Amino acid sequence: MSRLARGAGIIAVVLVGIVALNIFAAAGSCGCSQPAPSTTDVPSPIDGVVIAVDAASLTDIRAFTLQISGGVKLDFKLGAIENATQFSPSHLKEHQATSVPIRVWFTLQNGERVAYRLEDAPG
Repeated sequence: MSRLARGAGIIAVVLVGIVALNIFAAAGSCGCSQPAPSTTDVPSPIDGVVIAVDAASLTDIRAFTLQISGGVKLDFKLGAIENATQFSPSHLKEHQATSVPIRVWFTLQNGERVAYRLEDAPG
């Protein structure tokens, strides 16, 4: 077998492996059509991982989504952050990139969670 054919064979095996991993990963994720469980009774503060940040710019953060234990996703609007000098709202993007959990204090206003304090979650 030539070097070229052997190299092509190895590439084919790697590609098949990647496709198989993607198929198994997709099978394990929930494509459920059921609605997410109600979270209006979630107590404040709550710890979780930032999975999305709605921002017009680094200084104009509007909202974010936190994934908590059990895979539940909670949306938060950003209110006046009482400790913004210790945890700048722009720091949410770093937590999103690193998946380092945060702790969020919030209130319910008109049925929406409004964050008023953010911290690194205790490790």
